[in-house]
Amino acid sequence: MTVTTRAAVAACIDHTLLKPEASAAAVVDLCVEAADLGVAAVCVSPSRIAVARGAIDRLAQTHAGAPLAIAVAGVVGFPSGAHLAVVKAAEAERAVAEGASEIDMVIDLGAAIDGKWGLVEREIAEVRAAVPAPVLLKVILETALLTNDATACGCRAAEAAGADYVKTSTGFHPAGGASLEAVRIMVETVGGRLGVKASGGIRTGAAALEYLAAGATRLGLSASRAVLAEIDAA
Repeated sequence: MTVTTRAAVAACIDHTLLKPEASAAAVVDLCVEAADLGVAAVCVSPSRIAVARGAIDRLAQTHAGAPLAIAVAGVVGFPSGAHLAVVKAAEAERAVAEGASEIDMVIDLGAAIDGKWGLVEREIAEVRAAVPAPVLLKVILETALLTNDATACGCRAAEAAGADYVKTSTGFHPAGGASLEAVRIMVETVGGRLGVKASGGIRTGAAALEYLAAGATRLGLSASRAVLAEIDAA
């Protein structure tokens, strides 16, 4: 994906605040910053979705220029993935009711490590059934835990279950975050059919551009302003 301008990079960003201590005021600030930066979405914890939805809707009423089109994404089964599929589905359904139009769900990482891809596919399908299109479903694989073959298997399970995106990481696992190698494998496996979101540890403009050049179509960033400032300065 050839993206070089600040505005084009911003349009690929999910501006993210998932710290467990994040207050409602901090989420509102995130949304104000998102509007200023021109990002694709804000990504927040389940208990903060309604706050984000309300803030984005209020900002849209006063936003000058083009209509403000910032999605609200909510995480599901976050960050461990070790939740029952029925709980993830209910959490996703509630998130959409609260105002989310995008869901980032963590797969059952233990099942992935054990190679139980049928189980992974079934849980993704259960969440998909709970939040059908036009809600975007992004599936977090936690690729730093997986072999290259397992990453590809996870992508195939997500595609078979009806997901819209595969995503590298939560950014919370000690194994690490995104890598260019993982993104390239994801793009090779489902690129052009599913989106690919790189997330976790992307903190510089140069890194953001590298991930987009490797084929990522979304970036999960918490340091969006600093990243975009570096692209401005380049």
